[in-house]
Amino acid sequence: MKILVVGGGGREHALAWKLAQSARVEKVFLAPGNGGTAVDGRYENVNITGMEELGAWALVNRIALTVIGPEAPLAAGFVDEFRKLGLRVFGPSRAAAQLESSKAFSKEFMRRHGIPTAAYEVFTDAVAAHDYIDQVGAPIVVKADGLAAGKGVVVATTLAQAHEAVDAMLGQPQHMAVTAGQVPRVVIEEFLLGEEASFIVMCDGRNVLPLATSQDHKRLLNDDQGPNTGGMGAYSPAPVVTPDVHARVMREIILPTIRGMEKDGIAYTGFLYAGLMIDGNGHPKTLEFNCRLGDPETQPLLMRLKTDLVEVLLAATEPGQHGRLDDVELQWDRRTALGVVMAAHGYPLQPRSGDRITGLPGEAEDVVVFQAATVFRDGQLETSGGRVLCVTALADNVRQAQQRAYEVAQAIHFDGRHYRTDIGHRAIRN
Repeated sequence: MKILVVGGGGREHALAWKLAQSARVEKVFLAPGNGGTAVDGRYENVNITGMEELGAWALVNRIALTVIGPEAPLAAGFVDEFRKLGLRVFGPSRAAAQLESSKAFSKEFMRRHGIPTAAYEVFTDAVAAHDYIDQVGAPIVVKADGLAAGKGVVVATTLAQAHEAVDAMLGQPQHMAVTAGQVPRVVIEEFLLGEEASFIVMCDGRNVLPLATSQDHKRLLNDDQGPNTGGMGAYSPAPVVTPDVHARVMREIILPTIRGMEKDGIAYTGFLYAGLMIDGNGHPKTLEFNCRLGDPETQPLLMRLKTDLVEVLLAATEPGQHGRLDDVELQWDRRTALGVVMAAHGYPLQPRSGDRITGLPGEAEDVVVFQAATVFRDGQLETSGGRVLCVTALADNVRQAQQRAYEVAQAIHFDGRHYRTDIGHRAIRN
């Protein structure tokens, strides 16, 4: 089989890495891929990003299965286009991807279907938003209503930070994907206390298959300080998701979401990621939905997955009304996987490109360095954006996985590199 992975980040590198392990796979193509996938014989980069052009390429090249990685092509309707061409593709339709592409849609959906989430209001008018903030007070959360690559959320601890966020998002919305002619909106919601976790499942339109639990680290700096990012590291499994919490999340959040989408006439297929806040009593609330695998959660998750991912995706995309994920049972490595993101100088606001990367190790059974913002130019690997690499290690426990990942990360160099030194700290403290 020939398989196409759309995207070029760390999540897509990890997907390609896992898919290439299947005995059924002849070649994994990535569009557009990155510097790491450009020089690895298991993969072939395709320099096409346009939806119609890529669909036509997939037809000509007899691509048996396509997996859409990032949120932007999902929101643009890549899945709808590929299905129209009769191509087998895993991901949500453009309508279903609104759960991520519009935070206002998502919050209104959760309110309508009784899915636990933070109280909120939606604003297009800055004056009204400022008045609401003054009325409610801080801490408070301000979210851009559009795709913002994980950076459109400000957890404001002061009124000044909240007002500044509103001005940035409604006054100068250049950092988020606002559709032409669409009025910029912000969602302002209550601040929730607790511990965050990532709960990711696969859906085939009706059946739901949960993946292993994981926990992301959103803030730029140690001890969860600094601005929000796309994610600075992750590990799996996440101890905060106890069996009781897992059952509650499935019962109160995941299944009502899939049934709610079905009721609204939008069958959900693809990965579904619920970002959770779990309070001290084990009660989960939904912070956000993403309509794809998380990045960097994908890297440790796929390091632990023992089941052939190609077989799972084929079951999920079985032709007909819905797939057969109800027949699939996933097998996981009992060990812990932990990934440390190495970011470029200036990330997340003004990441620098063009720095040479050295010290990358060869792939090992217990460590893989997944590449993201890299480019191979003139015989050299260079940085090409914000989150450059994710050093992912597998070990018997969190502390050992942490030590192994940092041992490798310390040997990798590029000017201005930045990474947190406490990924997995909550599991070790607990």
